[in-house]
Amino acid sequence: MRRIDFYLIFFLAVLIQCGVSERASCNSFTFLKLIPETDTLSGKQILYNGRIWRNLYLRVKENQFLFSKEFVPGSVIVSGKSFDDINLRYDIYNDEIMIITDNEKILQLNKEMVDSFSLKYENRLHQFSRLDGDSINQLKGYVDVLYNGKTDLYVKYRKEISRVTQGKMYDIFIQSDKVYLLKNGIVHHIKNKRAFLALLSDNKQQVKVYIKSNKIKVISKKPESFVAVLKFYDSLKP
Repeated sequence: MRRIDFYLIFFLAVLIQCGVSERASCNSFTFLKLIPETDTLSGKQILYNGRIWRNLYLRVKENQFLFSKEFVPGSVIVSGKSFDDINLRYDIYNDEIMIITDNEKILQLNKEMVDSFSLKYENRLHQFSRLDGDSINQLKGYVDVLYNGKTDLYVKYRKEISRVTQGKMYDIFIQSDKVYLLKNGIVHHIKNKRAFLALLSDNKQQVKVYIKSNKIKVISKKPESFVAVLKFYDSLKP
């Protein structure tokens, strides 16, 4: 079958589905796989799997994105296939990532197919992985992996919509991040420095000496300060 005939049949099938199905939605938020328009895009069939994005929060102050509402340099692994040197945007309110396609459409990627991605912002590379969660560990979705060893350190970025009344009522996005430690297969929420050190209590004395002798400042609002301590802690474990 010729390529043009295949695309024509696919297009007609979509139109029929939109006409006969009450649930089908054929607007810009329809879930679909974008078929490449030229042979040069054939390698992106896996990447171009998602739905066209539409901003539902135009009336909310600030924005729903991590770091910036602009697209930033990054990479993504979709179903085991790597795509480097692309621009991404991460919606942390809905926990979704987006790309700009070759035909200038904003596409929200199919999360079930995304294994991991990275974002480079202000000369720092952030590596994200997707967690599925289970009956023991409720943490799921994309997490920023600060450290990966015998223990893992994650940051889960979130935004919520808050109602504010200051002369005039309006909604605004507020960011609230949480830090998690994966130890012995169990994810622990770290609320502060004390909670962090308590999770390392099986080597409490060695950890204390290491922090003091190396003059390490462990600051709960800067979870990256936990990394050196975790590396030392992991080095003590067989």
